[in-house]
Amino acid sequence: MTKKKENIFDVTLFKRLFQYIKPYMGVFFGLNILVILLAIFSAATPYITKNAIDVSIATKASEGFLFYILLMLGVLILQTVFQLLFIYYAAWLGQNLVMDVRVKLFNHLLRFKMKYYDNSSVGVLITRAVTDMERIADIFGEGLFMIVRDLLTMLVVFGVMMFINWRLGLIVLVMLPLLLYATRIFQKYMKRAFEEVRNEVSNLNSFVQERITGMKILQLFTRETIELKNFKAINERHKKAWVKTVWYNSIFFPLADLVSSVSIGLVAWYGGLNVVLEGVVSEGDLIAFIMFIPMLFRPLRQIADKFNTLQMGMVAANRVFNVIDTTSQIDDTGTHVAEHFKGNIKFDNVHFSYVEDEEVLKGISFEVNAGDTVAIVGATGAGKSTIINLLNRFYEIKEGIISVDGIHIKDVTLSSLRTQIAVVLQDVFLFADTILSNITLNTPEITESEVIKASKDIGIHDFIMSLPNGYHYNVKERGAMLSSGQRQLISFLRAYVTNPSILVLDEATSSVDSYSEQLIQNATDKITKGRTSIVIAHRLATIKKADKIIVMDAGKIVEQGTHNELLKIEGGYYRNLYEVQFLQEEVA
Repeated sequence: MTKKKENIFDVTLFKRLFQYIKPYMGVFFGLNILVILLAIFSAATPYITKNAIDVSIATKASEGFLFYILLMLGVLILQTVFQLLFIYYAAWLGQNLVMDVRVKLFNHLLRFKMKYYDNSSVGVLITRAVTDMERIADIFGEGLFMIVRDLLTMLVVFGVMMFINWRLGLIVLVMLPLLLYATRIFQKYMKRAFEEVRNEVSNLNSFVQERITGMKILQLFTRETIELKNFKAINERHKKAWVKTVWYNSIFFPLADLVSSVSIGLVAWYGGLNVVLEGVVSEGDLIAFIMFIPMLFRPLRQIADKFNTLQMGMVAANRVFNVIDTTSQIDDTGTHVAEHFKGNIKFDNVHFSYVEDEEVLKGISFEVNAGDTVAIVGATGAGKSTIINLLNRFYEIKEGIISVDGIHIKDVTLSSLRTQIAVVLQDVFLFADTILSNITLNTPEITESEVIKASKDIGIHDFIMSLPNGYHYNVKERGAMLSSGQRQLISFLRAYVTNPSILVLDEATSSVDSYSEQLIQNATDKITKGRTSIVIAHRLATIKKADKIIVMDAGKIVEQGTHNELLKIEGGYYRNLYEVQFLQEEVA
């Protein structure tokens, strides 16, 4: 099997990045002009020095010497100004390009199916959106334009050297292929090394992010020593990946210095003899070449160094574009915009699997009439929460039809569908922001006065006002400053203020205290009145008033009916659940 040739520079990938430069073409062309000017000015100083020596110093004629000094000063000032502009706008272009790519990536992430996040590491995605983006910015700020500038400087410098004295130029040219070959080999191995570095950075970020998020679990189960051992192993691999890049640098850069020093030595030997013997080399030529040689070899060394930056950026860009190219979005091809649902819900022979060939729902069929409250009960893993996920189209069903008001949910625009369905989850997620922002999710249409009115309606206004700054109290990351019951109340209010057509409560009272549960129960009675509601319940006592109770087991509906109807079924699944729970409460 033939090994695929490894490209040092991915032209296709760069062309894709170049598409993001188009809005900034003025700056891009300006940078190219600056690159040309900087290359010319770099070669100008040694050339002026040569003329000053040959015309004024060697002949001991002071006439015209001041002109060369002032000319050199002017060149240095212009070179400094152009260098400043070049560095600033190269970085500016990189940051603006990355801003656009990052927006596109985040917009893409917002629309992924839940299945994508089920199978993806949060730490890796954070690396793509943050760290990798900075590496892409470096492609332009510290990589590409710097390389082009250095290459052009080398070309101009070598051209001037050959113009001044082609014999000395040939001596330098003999040494150049050795350094070019070493640079080529260095770039090849550095690309591999940086791919390994990026892999280990992603692994490290993912590991740290997950362990910090789950720190309470680690400490509860005394996993500190074990996790420290695992971290050391990952950190060791990360270190080795970086040390490999240091090893390649430690070989290449001393070699580059050696070639440069040998070149200067050869030029000084040959040129010096010619000056002494009054040959074809002047004192100005010799001094100019001694100045030119570092200017010729140093850019080549810098190119290799900047190529490291370029390679890291290209590897990062490839990873980011792999995420952008991932097609894991729910097909939003519906044309019906749901401004309001009556609330008739129908599941018709719905089959669904999270994992291929492992069905979670096995031909579920049921109907919910508009305005009814339907409860879904069953053991853990029965498929209760899956029904809610499918109703909101977080996942695509394998077979069957889900409709609302007789309209297939695939025919409804995704945004309007989810806007009309409010969900209160058991595991409440709050952002590190104020209570008000967590309730409105920064929706401008929902005012603070509406939030206050809604909180008074469901009886939690006093609780919120008891907190410092009231509705402007910052709950910190994941709502750490609130109890689980308080977080649940905030989540309930968040659903309430949207005035949904359909309300879903997914184990909404399973982790709250009795006081909070009573508040939620009172609010539930108010918000579900005249509104279609689906309640997934753990505590059966909270669903006695439901118009219909659907009992599930192992992905199938085993019973349906009211609370009283189901209790009358001898040996029934629901009756057994209720009796066991009732006895447990009696014992408690």
